[in-house]
Amino acid sequence: MSDDTLTGKLLVAMPGMSDPRFDKSVIMMCAHDAEHAMGVVINKPKDDLTLSEVLGHLGLKAGDQAATRAVLDGGPVRPDRGYVLHSEDFAAGDATQSVAPGVRLTSTRDVLEAVAGDHAPANFVLVLGCAGWGAGQLEDELKHNAWLVVDYNDAIVFDATHDDKWDRAIRTLGFDPSQLSEAGGNA
Repeated sequence: MSDDTLTGKLLVAMPGMSDPRFDKSVIMMCAHDAEHAMGVVINKPKDDLTLSEVLGHLGLKAGDQAATRAVLDGGPVRPDRGYVLHSEDFAAGDATQSVAPGVRLTSTRDVLEAVAGDHAPANFVLVLGCAGWGAGQLEDELKHNAWLVVDYNDAIVFDATHDDKWDRAIRTLGFDPSQLSEAGGNA
């Protein structure tokens, strides 16, 4: 991964995010190049859906590890498509891509079968939908102070406690979220 990509980084929404769908969102960036960017929101559980229900809908029975896990709202793009962020102890050939050291993304049934069975990755999270940007769109949002960029943090991505991930991600930068202003500026 080159230095000019955000792949493998976390995007953290600034207070006052103009798009309410991303208010206090933390996004794991899965792809970023000159033509597009794609990531998944990792801190917004879907209130009405569990992993067990998703697996059941696919004719799979959830094992003990998956039964009560939340399903996350990954973003407004393709909300019916599932993406699994997981540790590197699972791969489904070309259907699995590396997004950060030790973290992969798979969006095929293979990973859901593994999660339901005895071969689940050590760490995983299922998200429905994603966030996407066209050429230059994310860069423009960054120039307008819509997002903070934070280094990947395993605990923030895979931890089952979602309500404080936004705060924790900001604190990795060394300051308290209350120090952020809703009004952006330029020096």
